[in-house]
Amino acid sequence: MGEQQRSERIVDTLVTAFDDLMRAAPDAFRTKFRKMAADPFAFYRGSACLFYADVAVREDPWADERTSRVWIQGDLHAENFGTYMDGDGVLIFDVNDFDEAYLGHFTWDVTRFAASLALLGWRKAISDDDISVLVGRYVHSYLDQVRIFVDQADDRSFALRLDTTDGPVHQVLQLAKLRTRVGLLDAITETEGFDRILRDVPGLRRIDDDERAAVTASFAGYLESIPEAKRYRGVTYTIKDVAARSGFGIGSAGLPAYTLLIEGFNQALDNDVVLSMKQGNVAAPSRVVTDPALARHFRHHGHRTAVSQRALQAHADPLLGYTDLDGVGFVVSEVSPYEADLDWSELTEPADIVAVVGHLGRATAKVHCVADTDADHSLVRFQTEEAITEVVAGREEEFAGWVTDFAHDYAARVRADHALFVDAFRSGAIPGVAASGGS
Repeated sequence: MGEQQRSERIVDTLVTAFDDLMRAAPDAFRTKFRKMAADPFAFYRGSACLFYADVAVREDPWADERTSRVWIQGDLHAENFGTYMDGDGVLIFDVNDFDEAYLGHFTWDVTRFAASLALLGWRKAISDDDISVLVGRYVHSYLDQVRIFVDQADDRSFALRLDTTDGPVHQVLQLAKLRTRVGLLDAITETEGFDRILRDVPGLRRIDDDERAAVTASFAGYLESIPEAKRYRGVTYTIKDVAARSGFGIGSAGLPAYTLLIEGFNQALDNDVVLSMKQGNVAAPSRVVTDPALARHFRHHGHRTAVSQRALQAHADPLLGYTDLDGVGFVVSEVSPYEADLDWSELTEPADIVAVVGHLGRATAKVHCVADTDADHSLVRFQTEEAITEVVAGREEEFAGWVTDFAHDYAARVRADHALFVDAFRSGAIPGVAASGGS
C-alpha cells in the first residue's frame, strides 16, 4: 500500500469511528487530534480503531474457537496501568481503563501493549535489541502468570499489592496510599454553609433544572444496576450536587459527562463521594468483531463498559454501574482519590524498565483470567487460562517471538502513520476538524 492509500485509510478509519462525535463536538476533536499529533505514542493511544482495522485482517495463529472470544481490555498500552482501591479496601496495581473493553482475541491485548512498549522504547532511544528483551520479559511474565492461574484454586487471591511488588510499581502503590478522600474533595468541591458543593473549575458546566431532573432520574436507574451484594445502605447515594463536565483525555473526546457529588457512608463531610457519569463509547474491538450475539447482549455502551469491567477486574468498584439518559447509555463509577498512574518519565534505562514490564505482564494475565464475583459469565463459559495455556503449549518461545516481531513491525508502521496523520490533519484532509479551526 502506497503512502497516499495509507493516508486515506487512516483518515477513513478515524472518520468512520468518530464521525458522530466529531460532528457533535468538533472543537473537542481538534484538541484530541492536536494531542495525537504530539508524537507517535500519542497518535497510537488515540487511534485504537486503526489498530483493530489492521489486526482484523492479519493472520492470528493463536486464535481458536475459545482464545478468539475472551474478555479483553481493548486499548492496552503502557500508560493504561495504575492503582485503585478494590472493593475489599486493598490498594491494587492493575489495568485502569475499561472504556474499550470487549470480547476478542487475547493476542490483541498482548500485541497492542507490546507495540506500545516498542514505541515508548523508541521515544527513549532504547535499542531494538533491548526493546526485544523488554517485550520478551512482558510476554513470558504473562504466560507464567496464566499457567499459575491454571494450577491455582483461588485465582482472585492474586493481585499486585504493596506486599507483592517492588521497584517503581511498589512506589506508585505507596504514593497512592498517601492520597486521601479529603484531599480529592478539597480539590473538586467547596463548602457552602454546612455542606459541600462542586467547585466551579475549568471544564465544569452548571446545568438548568430540566437537565438536572433528567440526570437525577437517570441516577435512579444507575442504582438499580449495582449488584445487590455491593449496594450500600443508609444515607449513601443521596445527591448533593451535579454538573456537566468536559475536558477529557485523548480517548474520550466529545463524550458527554456529568460529575455527581453524593452522600458517602455517613453524613460526615469527609466521607462524600464523587461519581463520574460518562456516555459510553463504541468499543474499538467491537468494530471488527462481527458476532451479532455479542452486540445484542449489551443494552448499550454504558452497560457494556460496566459488564466488561466486572469481567476483567477482580473485586470491582462497588460503585460501578450504568444507566441511560435520553436513550443513550452512560457508565457510572467513582472518581477515586486512590488512583495513581505509573510514571514512565523517570524510567529511562532498560534495566529499570524490565522489572516493571514483568509486573505488567502479570497484570495483563490477571485481567484476562480473573473476574469479579458479580461478573456476567454467560459469554465466556470456559476457563480463559486453560484455553490460552493449551494454545501456546510447547510453543512459548514461538509465541514470544511472534509478539516481539509484531511489536517492532507495528511500531514502525505507527511512526510512519503518525507523520501521514499530521500531514492530513494540517492540510485539512480530515472533514469537519480542520487544524486551522477556530483561527
